[in-house]
Amino acid sequence: MNQQNKPLASNQFFLSIILMVAAGHLCNDFIQSMLTATYPLLEEKFSLTFAQIGGISLVYQMTASILQPAIGFYTDKHPKPYLLPLGMVATTFGLCMLGLANQFYWLLVAAAFLGVGSSTFHPEASRVARNASAGRFGLAQSAFQVGGNLGSSLGPLLVSLVVLKYNRQSHILWFVAVGVVAIILLSRISAWSAHHLRANAHKAAQSRALPYDKRKTVCALFILSVLIFSKYFYMASMNNYFSFYLIEKFALTKESAVLFLFMFLASVAIGTFVGGPIGDRIGRKYVIWFSILGAAPFTLALPYTNLWATVVLSCVIGLVISSAFAAIIVYAQELIPGRVGLIAGLFFGLMFGMSGIAAAILGYVADKTSLQLIFKFCSYLPLLGVLTVLLPDVERYKR
Repeated sequence: MNQQNKPLASNQFFLSIILMVAAGHLCNDFIQSMLTATYPLLEEKFSLTFAQIGGISLVYQMTASILQPAIGFYTDKHPKPYLLPLGMVATTFGLCMLGLANQFYWLLVAAAFLGVGSSTFHPEASRVARNASAGRFGLAQSAFQVGGNLGSSLGPLLVSLVVLKYNRQSHILWFVAVGVVAIILLSRISAWSAHHLRANAHKAAQSRALPYDKRKTVCALFILSVLIFSKYFYMASMNNYFSFYLIEKFALTKESAVLFLFMFLASVAIGTFVGGPIGDRIGRKYVIWFSILGAAPFTLALPYTNLWATVVLSCVIGLVISSAFAAIIVYAQELIPGRVGLIAGLFFGLMFGMSGIAAAILGYVADKTSLQLIFKFCSYLPLLGVLTVLLPDVERYKR
């Protein structure tokens, strides 16, 4: 009897499913990251300004953010497991358009399809990870998220080796195979999820009573949103402009700059995986506190250092600042029980939205001033982590 047909229990830990959904996240974010990784090539081929680059990121991030809360809200009441492969179809189509685009507005259309694919994928995939976790929510969310971070870090590395090295936009199409593999994988995950939902349909609906009153809950969500803003506004400067910053300040080649971007993104993946299990053990609030505010000394130092110190600091920043996201997602899900899809969609959407707005604003400011100025400005954002002290201790309340 295969795993898909076995009797399922809601408290059973399905490691294979968590690993599979993490692999699906890896494939999804691998393809998504190719957009920003090819910016140096696209900037040269289409004579793009930083504002236009920011505009591409804005289209991608906004389409990735606006739909996610709505999809999460709907699927909380009406789960749709087969949205997973359908989202990957949109992502793969966007990748094809990115490899074939011959005008700037086609790049915008490609970015929009990539964003739609992402907004369709994340809420349902996050629900699958939670359903397979047996209460180890931080571990499952971290494993799911680290898959995405690994994909985001591998994208620039392979783009550097396959696309930028030969300076050929058409080489992007080689990676369509990743999308096809992901569609097959996600179809299998969707079948498991549909079976899991049927097997547990007899259970009583999960309690949706809020642990705190509405005012305190809204205040906590607002603080989490500010922390997401500080984290992803800073991350937008790194994801979109760190390679350009290295080229401008240290006269690096495109290939070398993208490899250093890969090192930063790899450290983000490691930090993401560590944050969830630690949050399960010591509490989400403490992880959030350390992750946001703890990155501040390193971000403040980065704009004033030499090349190798910049690389080392970027890796430390990636390790520290990335550990918060899984903790924030699980904390918010415990703050509003029974709304897994809505919370995942809301915070993934907020992440993408903040990243897109930040990319557009920072690109415009960089055109008017300099990249070094925006990195100095962004270095102060992690200081907003001090607001974590105002968050209620959900774990203590539950105990």
